[in-house]
Amino acid sequence: MRSKIVAGNWKMNKNMEETEALLIELSAKLPDTKAEVMVAPTFVNLAAAVRNLETSRIEVIAQNMHFAESGAYTGEISADMLLNIGVDTCIIGHSERRAYFGETDEILAKKVKTALEKGIRVMFCFGEELEDRKSGNHFSVVESQLKNALFSLESSDWSKIILAYEPVWAIGTGETASPEQAQEMHAFIRKTISEAYDGSVSNNVSILYGGSVKPGNAEEIFSKPDVDGGLIGGASLVSDDFVAIINAI
Repeated sequence: MRSKIVAGNWKMNKNMEETEALLIELSAKLPDTKAEVMVAPTFVNLAAAVRNLETSRIEVIAQNMHFAESGAYTGEISADMLLNIGVDTCIIGHSERRAYFGETDEILAKKVKTALEKGIRVMFCFGEELEDRKSGNHFSVVESQLKNALFSLESSDWSKIILAYEPVWAIGTGETASPEQAQEMHAFIRKTISEAYDGSVSNNVSILYGGSVKPGNAEEIFSKPDVDGGLIGGASLVSDDFVAIINAI
């Protein structure tokens, strides 16, 4: 049975004091839920977040990692560095990494491979741009992103994969993705995985929705049969909003 997951991607927000204050608030308000709850603070606050949440059910995850074990990669973070501070889940392929830092499917495939070899669970992000959606190429773009980065994996590897579908066209563009559009794409993703592997793999992988989930729309989005939770951006930076979204799952 696949997990229900609500993950907060804090991106480049919150200094140390603000991070600790938000973690204290979240821990105090965390509802009794069977869903996995995750937060991804900035790299410089990861170790402190792990310490602050030692007795909490909230998991600390990383926003990114490099595919190399070590070396001359200024500013980068390795899998071993994450594991050393108690972080064993990592977001890979976020739309902002693709758009602003030139991360290609080839680079992401290498990151996924390294993460799995090191025992790190991967939250793999993917999704189409506005022009892809308007031109009707959204399904083929998503299929290509999945195929290029993940379809060389063994079936057994998928137990360490979480998928996060990001309709980039619905984030900060003024466009709105409906719950029905989210379900349509999630069902397509599951069907695509089933065709490449089998129903066991596709039915057991959690697929999160990452298209501007808010307290006001979370319940309807999460009620869709192929939506297993959300990767939350801005709303995860406000404790009451994030808790409301967790309650919606």
